[in-house]
Amino acid sequence: MKKDVIIELETIFKLLGNRQRLTILELLRERAYSVSEIIAILDMEQSAVSHQLKLLREAQLVQTQRQGREILYCLSDSHVLTLLDNALNHVSHVLKQETHEEFLAEEREKNKKG
Repeated sequence: MKKDVIIELETIFKLLGNRQRLTILELLRERAYSVSEIIAILDMEQSAVSHQLKLLREAQLVQTQRQGREILYCLSDSHVLTLLDNALNHVSHVLKQETHEEFLAEEREKNKKG
């Protein structure tokens, strides 16, 4: 990997290493939210939410969209969802103390039934 790619990856993973930011990203998986909605749902201070959203926006993990007079925040694109989904899948099998192969076999069985 090139140095600039490694630096950007490091930045993204540092951002994802924060509980507040992960919680905000998980919420934004559902739909776009205003800052006031995020504050109310996550019971966080306005300054904390605004700061975290600023960092996420600078890293292009979230973006804003205007709806009337309100600014809504949403995930930037499907790459962010894929990144979160892959991390969640990894955590799922780690918490179950499964190997990656066991996890994949379980997923294949679910897909056959579903």
